Order: sequence, then C-alpha cells, then structure tokens
Amino acid sequence: MIVGAHSIIYSKDPDADRAFLKDVLGLPHVDVGDGWLIFGLPPAEVAVHPSDENDVHELYFMTDDVEGLVAAMKERGIATTPVSNQGWGRLTELTLPGGGKLGLYQPRHASPPAYRPSKRKKPTKSIRKP
Repeated sequence: MIVGAHSIIYSKDPDADRAFLKDVLGLPHVDVGDGWLIFGLPPAEVAVHPSDENDVHELYFMTDDVEGLVAAMKERGIATTPVSNQGWGRLTELTLPGGGKLGLYQPRHASPPAYRPSKRKKPTKSIRKP
C-alpha cells in the first residue's frame, strides 16, 4: 500500500538548498544523520503528461498566492522569474542557492482529495488442518 511520496531535488550545493527549504520556506524536517535533512511537504498530487521521453519528472510547489510568495522572496533577495499565466495556473520559478530552479504555481485547476491509505489490515492466510 502506498503511504507517501519521496521527491528528490538534485543540487550542486545541497547544504545551501537544505538551509533554504528549512529557513526560507519553513518546511518541517528531520535530520536523519550528518545534517541530511528530509522535509515534510503539504498534500501533493501527481499528473501524467504526454512526452517523447520516459524517466523525465518535475517538481513544483503550489501556493494560494503567487504574487505574495514572489514579494516575500524578493524581500529576502531571492530571484524569481516573472509570473506567467499558463491557463492551468500562474507560474514562477525561484533560484535555489545551489543554482537550480524550483517551480512554484498557483493552480487554477481542481485538486483531488488527499490520498489516504486504507486502514484495513492485510488478510491473513487461513491454515487448514487436514
């Protein structure tokens, strides 16, 4: 049974990007050893898009106020791209300290309910005596 998802952001400066997620975005986290942080995320969704390639995946964070988020990043000296209207949402990207880009958007599409794994116990095998 699926109980969650684990996303990975590859970085040339993982310590700086971990600090950004912790200190700037305020994501809850645990240190699993040697400063290796794993972050908790808000509810998530996944979509499958057509592509000429497999094994291409993207990560976007969603916000309910893209302009407010851009303003907050600007106050902290964090670069963002201009907000663009994509139809399905309003999109920007911010530059992480490690140099990578992180997509952020305010969705205009409906969101599914959060996935809740079943609490039912797995069936046990019945042992029959001959």
